[in-house]
Amino acid sequence: MWIETMKSFLWIALELTILFVVISFVISLLQGYIPYKKIEKMMVGRHKLTAAFVAVFFAFITPFCSCSTIPVVVNMLKKKLPFNIVMVFLFASPVLDPTILTIMGVILGWKVTILYVIVTTTLSILIGFSLGALGFERAVKNVVISGYEEKNQKFNFRYALRETWNLMKSVYPYLIIGAGIGAIIHGTVPSEWISGLFGKDAWWLIPVAAIVGIPLYIRLSSMIPISQVLIAKGMALGPVMAMMISSAGASLPEVILLKSIFRKELVITFVISVIAMSTISGFIFYLV
Repeated sequence: MWIETMKSFLWIALELTILFVVISFVISLLQGYIPYKKIEKMMVGRHKLTAAFVAVFFAFITPFCSCSTIPVVVNMLKKKLPFNIVMVFLFASPVLDPTILTIMGVILGWKVTILYVIVTTTLSILIGFSLGALGFERAVKNVVISGYEEKNQKFNFRYALRETWNLMKSVYPYLIIGAGIGAIIHGTVPSEWISGLFGKDAWWLIPVAAIVGIPLYIRLSSMIPISQVLIAKGMALGPVMAMMISSAGASLPEVILLKSIFRKELVITFVISVIAMSTISGFIFYLV
């Protein structure tokens, strides 16, 4: 059993390593062509929906995890970008990342990934606009953050290698942890037990998974290899996606950081919104 588990771990880890290094390097090369300042200007003074999609694209090309999103959010607020557009970015950034989405496409399938992008993009825009319409802009504190730098690097291999190495140090360990957990589940947990307890009829697991995912703080990069094994063993896609989105979208470290820039009512609303986003997403996958 343990030999089979080790073989599974090595295979998953090797596949993820090759995908991660290649995709990260290519994306780091391409980032030299991204005009970040122009993108920020496009989020101001344009049609609201157009600005929202620009914010989603900006989220797509920026930080990997929820905590690293906060300095960018503060910088956007400092530059007086519209509150609802900043909120769209805040919800979309942790759950939309080019490297992780590409790995998701290869591991879980492109149909799942495309639906995931459509659902998270739509819900991020709806929630961001709703918070703006409800007047939550009043709950933003006046804060100044130091140490934030905008990326403005030219297209070169040395920069791409350095960025890939930095991502390896910050994100890759979570991929390996996820591969390890997935391998253990694959080698030790019976398929009949998972499919029987967490199968397609267990719709009630979706809101439970959405709530449980937040304190677990399982990164999106860790959840993908775990999800691959769970789905292969018969677990329904709905609760898997609900936990994936909630754990990535509102980790406890991020909530603590948000308390420094948002008042209590907006922090609570943010957490509830992420749970709602995760639950709705889970039911969409459940129905589809």
